[in-house]
Amino acid sequence: MSSSSAAAHQHHRRLGGGSGLVPLAALIKEEARTERRAGSAGGSRICARDEDAGGSGVVVEAAEEEARRQRPLLRYGCAAQSKKGEDFFLLRTDCPRPSTSASSSAASPHPTFAVFAVLDGHNGNAAAIYTRDNLLNHVLSAIPRGLSREEWLHALPRALVAGFVKTDKEFQTKGQTSGTTATFVIIDGWTITVASVGDSRCILDAQGGTVSLLTVDHRLEENIEERERVTASGGEVGRLSVVGGAEIGPLRCWPGGLCLSRSIGDIDVGEFIVPVPYVKQVKLSNAGGRLIIASDGIWDALSSEAAAKSCRGLPAELAAKQVVKDKRAKG
Repeated sequence: MSSSSAAAHQHHRRLGGGSGLVPLAALIKEEARTERRAGSAGGSRICARDEDAGGSGVVVEAAEEEARRQRPLLRYGCAAQSKKGEDFFLLRTDCPRPSTSASSSAASPHPTFAVFAVLDGHNGNAAAIYTRDNLLNHVLSAIPRGLSREEWLHALPRALVAGFVKTDKEFQTKGQTSGTTATFVIIDGWTITVASVGDSRCILDAQGGTVSLLTVDHRLEENIEERERVTASGGEVGRLSVVGGAEIGPLRCWPGGLCLSRSIGDIDVGEFIVPVPYVKQVKLSNAGGRLIIASDGIWDALSSEAAAKSCRGLPAELAAKQVVKDKRAKG
């Protein structure tokens, strides 16, 4: 996991409610745990996994047009600084919504949605590439056909959970030890649904300067609930031991030495690192705002408020470059 990626998505609307963690059913949690067991090759790593301190980013803007009040006009830009080549983006603004009902199609003449994702790989880029190429299809396959638009939006959070779990399960059958964070954003009209595992963060910078966090960082060093979950399920959390017994670096899960508690891939870390994402859905008003999606390298250097402030007033393309530039200036 390593280099940083930032995706800023400017949506000329304001947070209007509907936020909050989408509950995850116990059945889905157990399914993820079971699939981790089935896909794991066992074994443990002697060394902790290295991280890259690079940076990369994407900025997306959404403007309201008089003729398109139900669907924003999206603009985006991206910038990158990756030392290991393990950062990847998914940028699509014209994904067709799966066969919605006739009444819904009539009410929405442009039944499409947009997807913006940041994937920050570690221990190689295989998991990040596989997730980029397959996660969306797995999410869509978990949604029943013939739904109205409102039903489709309601089904998205659970479908995202199922899609993350299936992507992880299928990648683990390949026997590769690579892993990746994933912050996956679906924008349909003025509704934004975010699902994430790992420490790639997504923030909303609303008009008026209010900054809201739409994800949870799954770092063992900082997330007490995740540490308790890992240890309660039988995992060991501790720092890297060196000669002489000294402990250094951030808290990690053993076996494997991963400092994250949730990811896609990582077949060699056992069942304690799960692919079940944190999911949040928000509805924006027409006041507008900007999303910034970034991997850990950005957030290690910039706070959420600092990242938002650094690119206010800039068009999308320049905003992404500015966030990465400010990250580099901070070292």
